[in-house]
Amino acid sequence: MAVTVPGYSPSFKRPPETLRLRRKRARSHRATASLTAEPAPRRAALAAGLPLRPFPAAAGTGRATPVRRNPFARLDNRLPAAAEAPGEPGPVLDSNQENDSLQEEKFLETTIIELSKTSPASFSETGTPSSEELPVDWSIKTRLLFTSSQPFAWADHLKAHEEAQGLVQHCRATEVTLPRSIQDTRLSTELRCAFQQSLIYWLHPAFPWLPLFPRIGADRKMAGKTSPWSNDESLQHILMSDWSVSFTSLYNLLKTKLCPYFYVCTSQLTVLFRAAGFAGSDVITALISPTTRGLREAMKNEGIEFSLPLIKENAHKKKASGTSLGHGEEQAISDEDEEESFSWLQEMGVQDKIKKPDMHSIKLRKEKREVHMDHRPESVVLVKGTNTFTLLNFLISCKSLVAMSGPQAGLPPTLLSPVAFRGATMQMLKARSVNVKTQALSGYKDQFSLEITGPVMPHSLHSVTMLLRSSQGGSFSAGLYTHEPTAVFNICPPVEKFLDKETVHKELASCGLHPKTLDHLSQVPFLGKSSLQHVDVSDYVCNWRPSTLKCS
Repeated sequence: MAVTVPGYSPSFKRPPETLRLRRKRARSHRATASLTAEPAPRRAALAAGLPLRPFPAAAGTGRATPVRRNPFARLDNRLPAAAEAPGEPGPVLDSNQENDSLQEEKFLETTIIELSKTSPASFSETGTPSSEELPVDWSIKTRLLFTSSQPFAWADHLKAHEEAQGLVQHCRATEVTLPRSIQDTRLSTELRCAFQQSLIYWLHPAFPWLPLFPRIGADRKMAGKTSPWSNDESLQHILMSDWSVSFTSLYNLLKTKLCPYFYVCTSQLTVLFRAAGFAGSDVITALISPTTRGLREAMKNEGIEFSLPLIKENAHKKKASGTSLGHGEEQAISDEDEEESFSWLQEMGVQDKIKKPDMHSIKLRKEKREVHMDHRPESVVLVKGTNTFTLLNFLISCKSLVAMSGPQAGLPPTLLSPVAFRGATMQMLKARSVNVKTQALSGYKDQFSLEITGPVMPHSLHSVTMLLRSSQGGSFSAGLYTHEPTAVFNICPPVEKFLDKETVHKELASCGLHPKTLDHLSQVPFLGKSSLQHVDVSDYVCNWRPSTLKCS
């Protein structure tokens, strides 16, 4: 006699009963697994008493399609009741200047990620330095992303007279002093005009269809663009002649302290010229990075005296601490006393009994050591005083500054300056405000963002942060994106004597900068090979986190 098994159907006439049993067992197994095999972060959050959302598999809501957990949200974020109700719309992105949905979604994700990185809690955990002012950062930024709990609507859609007033204030170097806190930013004409003033910079050459910054690694962006000068030598000669006049005009303004600083950007290197009184130096300085052995040899042949500040600084630090030098640094230091390396043999009287390497071998070894640090941050070159004028003539006549082939062929280097000069074109940094909704413990909250793109020079960064202190009530966060080849400009140059602050302000009063910005940039930089990456301002106190330059 056959044994009857519950739920068993030999002819498979009752499949629903069997399937119900399997579904029931699967549900019970998943529920047990979710309770016993919680991930480590969730177990830690539960132990801390944080209310957590259940995973969709263990939710048990009975809905056909469970709500998928937001991958960008933290574990302690809960879905509000309004979002759990069926048929309710989800989070929306309201952009004032962009209508493309794909770009809005991408910007939303980027904003949320930046908010998580620059939260005040993350700064307090890592013990980042804090003060009332940010450190000096001489690198060029390509993008600034500010976030705040207060709107940035005042930065959009400037009126015609506000835009005109901002341009006039920039050209006349008008000093604008804002109150510590602005109650109604929408009605503050001074704030909007000052914001317009802080976005202006001067550029040469200017071709609207070509992105002229950054130049290093820009071949892909320039590929396919129209460049009528690439195969026309006469046109190249005209462009270079015009560029030489603009370059000389900038240097003359710098020498007479009517221009604080400027950048020369090529497809291979970047040069920063600073007037006397900036970065703690009493003479004109020029930093070149990155450099190669060929460029340094050419500068020596032209009689340009320069130094490698990072090589000497690292050597002094490591010798004082008793640690060993790195491979490239040790080889570079040994070049200075190569001729005296066998002097101890003469003192012992055995110099004739030991075979010394021939001059050809010594020369090859020197060349190998010098090439080893090419294109690295350690190759940064410092030129001071009257040698900067010789450097000016050298750069004008140096043919290797202009690419001979590729998308940048025949295109002169880019000149960037905070003040006007001969042949310059006024340009504006692009700014737009975006409002997003982000998840919080109590539900969704509004988060306001301000994005600024373009070649953001040090004076613009300081001016914008001063404005946001007044407009955002002294509380905002910022993500700073650095043009990496310029991060090494934050090294501390050798300071022979300390300058009097009052004397510096008096001599540089006509350089076109706000007095507070002038005081900020005249300080000695100390970030070294790093640059500012994240900034959090809370109750007018600044916390910052530098990013270390990646060495290849």
